[in-house]
Amino acid sequence: MKRTAVLTLVALLTFGLVGCSSTKKEIVITAPTPSVQAPTTIVAGCNVTKAVPHVPVNVPAPSGLLNEVISSFTLTTNCGEIDFDVYQKKAPQTVTAMTVLARAGYFDASLCHRLTTQNIYVLQCGDPTAKGNGGPAWAYKDENLPAITDNNYPAGTIAMANGGPNSNGSQFFLVYADTSLGNDYTIWGKITKGLDIVKAIGDAGVQGGGGDGAPAQTFAIEKVSVK
Repeated sequence: MKRTAVLTLVALLTFGLVGCSSTKKEIVITAPTPSVQAPTTIVAGCNVTKAVPHVPVNVPAPSGLLNEVISSFTLTTNCGEIDFDVYQKKAPQTVTAMTVLARAGYFDASLCHRLTTQNIYVLQCGDPTAKGNGGPAWAYKDENLPAITDNNYPAGTIAMANGGPNSNGSQFFLVYADTSLGNDYTIWGKITKGLDIVKAIGDAGVQGGGGDGAPAQTFAIEKVSVK
C-alpha cells in the first residue's frame, strides 16, 4: 500500500530516551551527553571552528510540501564540503522539512555531536544544542524505509535519526561504512562528494575512546546550501 504524500505535523513534547545499542543495532535521536571540550584539529584538512552548543532558531513547521524541485544539499563544514543528492520523490516530507530548516539557518554553526564506530558506522548531526535530544517543536512521518537486510544503510547514506516511529525532526546521520540497522530510519539522500571526510572523522574515533560518543575530531556544520 502506498503512503499518501501529505505532510503530517505533530507537536512533540518529549523525545525518547533510549540509547544506542550495537547488539540491537538501533540509532535514535538521543545519545550519551557528549563532553564539550575545546575545538580540536587532529584530522588533516580540518580547521578550528567557532561553533558551540547553542539554542537553535525557532523555525515554524512547514504548511505543506515544497512546490519546487530540490536536488542536493551541500554541508560546508570545518573539514571541507560534503555534497549529497536528495530523494525528494521518495521522501517528500523529509526533504521539505530539512530544506525549510536549512534555509532558516537552523544548522549553521552546529556541532555534530555523536560518532559510532563499532558495528554501526555513522556520524550524527542536526542538533544545535549538541546534547542529542534537540530538535524543532514539530515532527513528521517516516518515509522511504529500507528493507531488513544486511548493510541496508550502505556507505554514503543520509538518513534521519529519531526517537521512535514518526518522530523525525532535525537530526540526521551520515553513514561512512556499510551498516546494518532496523528499517526504522528515513533514507533521504546519498553522499556524492566528501565521503572521505566523514570516513576520516570515523577513523579519528570517539573522545576518550570507546565506540559511541562525541567525535574526537571536532566536526561542525558551518552552513548548509540547498539546490
